[in-house]
Amino acid sequence: MTLRSICVFCGASPGARPLYRQAAENLGRHLAEQGLRLIYGGGAVGLMGVVADAALAAGGEVIGIIPQSLERAEIGHPGLTRLEVVDGMHARKARMAELSDAFIALPGGLGTLEELFEVWTWGQLGYHRKPLGLLDAGGFYSRLGEFLDHLVSEAFVRSQHRAMLQLGESPHELLQLLRDWQPSAAPKWVEREPGFGD
Repeated sequence: MTLRSICVFCGASPGARPLYRQAAENLGRHLAEQGLRLIYGGGAVGLMGVVADAALAAGGEVIGIIPQSLERAEIGHPGLTRLEVVDGMHARKARMAELSDAFIALPGGLGTLEELFEVWTWGQLGYHRKPLGLLDAGGFYSRLGEFLDHLVSEAFVRSQHRAMLQLGESPHELLQLLRDWQPSAAPKWVEREPGFGD
């Protein structure tokens, strides 16, 4: 799969451990070195600012999308290639998805998870055919992976849809997984079959 622009979801906080900041720096720098455009939430604080600054410092193109209501709270980044101010969160997520060929989640909180799960659901329902991945810095997403496997074993998520979400411990590994990913032809959850979700 050809990738040109990568959407990165991440926290407006730096997190509790320095390794999260290092992961964001590594990802931003690697995207720029690979000639990949970074699409993100437009903030200058937390891991959002770190990944953007790292990409910019390595000569990368960075586009931020931020709602007008959050521009002040998240401190819209003044040094981006382009900062787009939109009407609200729904417009922000739609625009980020529109501009991107793939999605990566760095460590983050509720907003990061909400963005990840929404775009994953869009893929499950066939609204896009773009890969998704978790950058598993320091095992941050290991427990989430266990819970997702539990959803499969309890017949709430199909194994093919679970496999849409790739997990890598380094930017290089994760980007290769995203490039190699192939969309599944599995039926969507709304197409019932015997033994699934009954």
